[in-house]
Amino acid sequence: MNKNYYAILMAGGVGSRFWPVSTQDFPKQFHDMLGTGDTLIQKTFQRLAHLIPKENIYILTNERYNDLVLEQLPEVTQKQVVLEPAMRNTAPCILYASLKIQKENPDALMIVAPSDHWIEDEATFSKNVEQAFEFCASNDALMTLGIQPTFPNTGYGYIEFDKQAENTIKPVNQFREKPDYETAKGFIEQGNFLWNAGIFMWSVKSVVEAFKGNQPKLFQLFESGISAYNTDTESDFIKENYPRAENISVDYAIMEKSSNVYVIGAEFDWNDLGTWGSLYDKLKKDENNNAVVNARTLVEDASGNMLRTKKDKIVVLDGLNDYIIVDKDEVLLIFPKSKEQDIKKVLQAVKDKFGKQYG
Repeated sequence: MNKNYYAILMAGGVGSRFWPVSTQDFPKQFHDMLGTGDTLIQKTFQRLAHLIPKENIYILTNERYNDLVLEQLPEVTQKQVVLEPAMRNTAPCILYASLKIQKENPDALMIVAPSDHWIEDEATFSKNVEQAFEFCASNDALMTLGIQPTFPNTGYGYIEFDKQAENTIKPVNQFREKPDYETAKGFIEQGNFLWNAGIFMWSVKSVVEAFKGNQPKLFQLFESGISAYNTDTESDFIKENYPRAENISVDYAIMEKSSNVYVIGAEFDWNDLGTWGSLYDKLKKDENNNAVVNARTLVEDASGNMLRTKKDKIVVLDGLNDYIIVDKDEVLLIFPKSKEQDIKKVLQAVKDKFGKQYG
């Protein structure tokens, strides 16, 4: 394995659309959402470890999830868990982790990857990442993996690449915000748009220079802690200074402002597992087209449902179609799949009425 290969595994999100399984105290990346025996963060770590030395995989997460990370990833040391003392979106934490890695290895090549995506073809994933690393080793480039759109999805941002480019690695013209349906249809018809999966690759030198040039204030804030990084005084510096960072995504901070951005169209199947509906799409279905995790079922005139319970719970379904049914401790959710984007609102209403402990 190449000792210059590093990963930042992003594991700080809450995943509120997967309520009631995903909660602030125990978010979705720490759950076995598909009933495979591994949690999402465990699967992601294993996937990255095919290509990257385990000791070079950093877990970026909120302070409150430190123990969960160490419990679920026993191969990881405390040094590899980069803790955010405040929620500040993706740019501050990526800059912070990049400066730490640069101090340890100025020749590092990095991938930034969410911890809650589902990728089945791991060999092809490794191949695409290796292609990007090789390009970034000899070019000043900020790279991303784009996903070939299969329908006009309005829930993702899009990457527009240079239509004239013939190589696998294509220059990016611009990033586009989540579109309405007609705009998304137009993107797909043009043929040079990919879904933005939030997977980035670059040399540590290139990404630090991009922050320095595009976000000087943010860069100065974190650069002032260089002497503390990877020492016993790092935690004190971060606790004092991290809350001062601007709340900004890495897309806005550097990707949309830089001219040296490239994309590889991913050759592997991908699912961002953002909602119960996306989980339903990924799971095997029974003879009635119901996706079932953990439960034992007796089904009559019921189809298209997403069902998740504790292990071996018996569930009888009759006359219910296209619903999300999730049984978790003191909460039972029975909700139309067509309204799954409203689960965040429902979660807030539950907290308001019954207390924050239910979210």
